Amino acid sequence: MKLRIGQSSISIERGDITDWEVDAIINAASSTLAMATGVASTIKRKGGVIIEEEAMRQGPVEIGEAVLTTGGNLAATHVIHAAVMGPDFKTDGEQIATTTRAVLALAAKHRITSLALPALGTGVGHVPPAVSANAMLNAVVSHLKGSPTGLKRVVFVLYQDDAYKAFTDTLKRLGGVQ
Repeated sequence: MKLRIGQSSISIERGDITDWEVDAIINAASSTLAMATGVASTIKRKGGVIIEEEAMRQGPVEIGEAVLTTGGNLAATHVIHAAVMGPDFKTDGEQIATTTRAVLALAAKHRITSLALPALGTGVGHVPPAVSANAMLNAVVSHLKGSPTGLKRVVFVLYQDDAYKAFTDTLKRLGGVQ
């Protein structure tokens, strides 16, 4: 599933985000930036503890903020740590949208051209995939339509069937099937 907006594309794929060759993958982080659970622990295991060490030096941060670190041993050059929840692991659609916008702003600041994102908040945050899909895809589509951007490729890399379906359905609703 793919949607083109100007010179940019948004696609929905199945897989393990840690395997994607992009400028940056997104880590669904807590405001402490510790990488103890979920996708974060997989990123740390595959990419190396240097990723967590760099993140922790920049934190803690407020919910809705994002920080950039090296990608360590990952295929991706960088990891953007998106603080979508606090230490209580609670989040919602509004926080997911705010955090997605922070990721996009950080990507623009660092001239990142390709991003791979997970379904923020759907793991330990217990947000329904449809809520995450709506918040994230609306933020990305608005960003790409809003002004010129260096971002050429945005891939939502989803591991769970329900998240893949929710993101695919939302992207279809927002603008087109290829």
